[in-house]
Amino acid sequence: MKDALRLESYLDMCAARKPQVLPVCRAVLELSNAGRKIAKILARGSLAGALSGRVGESLDGDGQKTMDVMTHDIVRDALREAGVRQFASEEALDFEVLDPSGSIAVAVDPLDGSSNIDTLAPIGTIFSILPAIGENPFLQTGRKQLAAGYLIYGPQTALALTLGDGTRIFTLDPESGAYMCNGGNVQVPVDTKEYAINSSNQRHWEPEIRAYVSELMMGAGGPRGQDFNTRWLASMVGDAFRILVRGGIYLYPGDYRRGYARGRLRLIYEANPVAMLMEQAGAAATDGRKPILDIVPTELHQRSPLVFGSANEVARVTAAYMSPTPQESPLFQTRSLFRKGAVAAASLA
Repeated sequence: MKDALRLESYLDMCAARKPQVLPVCRAVLELSNAGRKIAKILARGSLAGALSGRVGESLDGDGQKTMDVMTHDIVRDALREAGVRQFASEEALDFEVLDPSGSIAVAVDPLDGSSNIDTLAPIGTIFSILPAIGENPFLQTGRKQLAAGYLIYGPQTALALTLGDGTRIFTLDPESGAYMCNGGNVQVPVDTKEYAINSSNQRHWEPEIRAYVSELMMGAGGPRGQDFNTRWLASMVGDAFRILVRGGIYLYPGDYRRGYARGRLRLIYEANPVAMLMEQAGAAATDGRKPILDIVPTELHQRSPLVFGSANEVARVTAAYMSPTPQESPLFQTRSLFRKGAVAAASLA
């Protein structure tokens, strides 16, 4: 790792080029320190049972784990040292002021995928950093983000990070305790043969998503003329990491189930930061009809459908929503709704 770039060195370079991002760099550094603590706790296999125990319910009735509460406290305490004015967490009803003199606001999903602790699937800490403007700075569009990223805890602990000048991945070296980047900016391939979606919900999908996935499933004999593979971890940070490394598309659309019309992922805590990471890596992110980063939040815990990944494939999903209402029938065996013109138009939307 002698040629690798340390996270601290990278943040120093960013702050030297743009002194105004110094508070952002401090927050990222404290988040990385919190990630070290969380990774150590998760690595203690003997505690896994206790960490995954249910201690209550989240704001919308989802099960809240011991580790959800613990990571919330770890991240909040770390950010107290970083000059953060407002702190918002998926685990709290409202945001709180940590440092009235601070200039940035940080929104965090402290432990995305905590239900996977027992299965050792990847889980993570997702964050979004915004300028502390207005009474509620979290109601700015994702375009206003100063930085975004997530820590992923699995076989390795890694930090996916963007400060608006590309996306980089820093891996935690267990021996030195340093986060190291062995390459430059990540670039997601524009085309892919892999997609991630929970197909068990197919009967609830909107026609546009049914049509899109149907064409993928037809493989080489269908209108797309090639075979696709399904990859679904039930862990967004895990799927996002795979897409950053080798491409792909992830779909968590809204559907017809009660409470799912607007999707289930949080716009501010999950969709916006992942969308920024993707766009900075040459990929794309949409709710199906418009770019995620252009959505104006109206509430702190707002939900959104989320589709992200390889740009050309995301454009095809947008094209599906732009097309006339698809008919699920043998039509898809002979003619694709995703015409070149529609895809081109979607890519420009």
